[in-house]
Amino acid sequence: MDLDFAQHLNAEQLRAVTADDGPVLVIAAAGTGKTRTLTHRVAWLVLEREVDPRRILLLTFTNRAAAEMLARADRLVGGHVGGLWGGTFHHAANRMLRRHAALLGYGPDYTILDEDDATRLLKACVAELGLKDKKFPKPPVLAGVFGLAANRDVPVEETAKARFASHAVDVDGVLKVHALYGQRKRALNAMDFDDLLVNGLRLLREHEPVLASYQERMLHVLVDEYQDTNKLQSDFVDLIAARHRNLLAVGDDFQSIYSWRGAEVKNILSFRARYPDAQIFKLEENYRSVPDILEVANQIIAGNPEQYQKVLRATRPAAVKPILAKLADGGHQARYVVEKVRRLLESGEVPPGQIAVLYRSHYHSMELQMELARARLDYVLMSGVRFFEQAHVKDVCTLPRLVANPADSLAFARLVEMFPKVGPRKAQNLWKDLGEHLNLRDAAKRAQLAELLPADARSSWQAIEEKLFPTDANDGAVLDRPDELVFRFLEAFYNEFAEDTYENARQRLEDIEELMAFSARYKNTAEFLSEMALLTNLEAEINRNKGQPADAIRLTTIHQAKGLEWQAVIVLWLVDGMFPAARSLEEAADEAEERRLFYVAVTRAKDYLWLCVPRLRKARDGGVMMCAPSRFIDEIDPGLLQIDKAGGFAATPPRWTRWP
Repeated sequence: MDLDFAQHLNAEQLRAVTADDGPVLVIAAAGTGKTRTLTHRVAWLVLEREVDPRRILLLTFTNRAAAEMLARADRLVGGHVGGLWGGTFHHAANRMLRRHAALLGYGPDYTILDEDDATRLLKACVAELGLKDKKFPKPPVLAGVFGLAANRDVPVEETAKARFASHAVDVDGVLKVHALYGQRKRALNAMDFDDLLVNGLRLLREHEPVLASYQERMLHVLVDEYQDTNKLQSDFVDLIAARHRNLLAVGDDFQSIYSWRGAEVKNILSFRARYPDAQIFKLEENYRSVPDILEVANQIIAGNPEQYQKVLRATRPAAVKPILAKLADGGHQARYVVEKVRRLLESGEVPPGQIAVLYRSHYHSMELQMELARARLDYVLMSGVRFFEQAHVKDVCTLPRLVANPADSLAFARLVEMFPKVGPRKAQNLWKDLGEHLNLRDAAKRAQLAELLPADARSSWQAIEEKLFPTDANDGAVLDRPDELVFRFLEAFYNEFAEDTYENARQRLEDIEELMAFSARYKNTAEFLSEMALLTNLEAEINRNKGQPADAIRLTTIHQAKGLEWQAVIVLWLVDGMFPAARSLEEAADEAEERRLFYVAVTRAKDYLWLCVPRLRKARDGGVMMCAPSRFIDEIDPGLLQIDKAGGFAATPPRWTRWP
């Protein structure tokens, strides 16, 4: 079959696809045809170099990406890529382990534990070791610590100490659980998801004949999204490709944004150091975005010095400049976004599914979610469940709910089940013994609850009670302030509970900080809960009537938006401390990743882009904080942007030419 590669590819892509043997690094900037390049490389190897597909290994990060690439390559070569090893790193490791598991002490029929299986087994290990105190990390948290240590190839002790640095955790107990968990998996002839990579690499490192056979077989190794590899994956690739050295890695250091789950940008940055003879090609012709958006993206990322320098070049004609919206506060931002979404929809130029609102952290979208519900605009939340439906938000609302309604049995059960030695049945019995009523303003009722609780749970309740009622003279006025009520609950109990319960505790606690600031605007606890209930029920009503709308605007974190694109993109809360996140400003490497994250956000937009900068942010005490524009915004030449000083900022009206 003849295939005219020059007709299918631009000059940059063609050079990468037809590169000579040896190590090759393709730096594929956003929207430059990465997948097209990889699939045509496979076709070129098969058709032009007559490489047997069975001697090609194509590694990806998702099964979907592997299936898409294999399908495209199959079409290009007329159905002659059968036998090609294509799939995720875990898939490749699993294929090898199935053949050689006995060398590591496993049977070939070993079980792969899914997340639920792994959690149950960890729970059993914790119980067997007598570590069932609710202050001990929960199984999902333990799994996260063990997984991160495995993927970074560092000791579990080091990872555990870093994870639990903010409060006292029995690290020796964590290590005992890890050891027992490994023993139990062996006894079950089972591996969890992380074990596939760990044991796959062990197999190659410890058994030279096995390594030699795969090194000989894999004449060409191709890797997608190379900037997202962790240490295990990078070492796995280097070992397999060591004999023939025909490694082609495709990635973009500008889009390395997953260090928090073990990805190491240094893998792609050090490629030339590991392969001094490597050929490096850059793909810079962008087929996605209009030139005005790309100019902003280029300026943003230029601030990172340690990177492969490249400049996106547009293939599309010039259109309109991105808009920098200077707004009053979060509420104003939410109303502004709703207005712009409506104008886009009314114009008919942009369908709902081609509008996306992006944000650094989930809690940044809270006010917008509420405003969209009020406006009855359909939206799909791609970054998790809706704000008030999240478990941690429901957790901290238990006390406010009991203040507003002492007969709220659901709130009571959720509260006490967070305490040690209290499960659903015990909670039900406690409620009956309390006469199915708990008035938090009644000192006698509070004392009765303390007496009824198991000894291990009593200290948790007493710590909460002392925070809410620090002196006998306190008349419980704090109960009428939902923000203060939640704040004291956090200090007394929930901060530590969250750290031990949720793998992503830091993000969840940020959500609660935003909830406190939101609740401070209401006169009392009852008013806050009423508004929250109305909005939640309104969303539920919309979902019941319309189902999950397929063609609705998208709300998502930027991390989950990577790899996607939309005609119109709106980015929220571009202020220092929120984007970039406050904790990232302490380390230069962290700030560099935040800048890459901003670059990813901007390059999701094809036609229209809004960058939102509120001036004020509500504080937990009901006051306001002045917000400095994100340092990334300050790095953009103002001439590249339309400035919309909305809401009485005494600005020249923005130019809306060609904008809906």
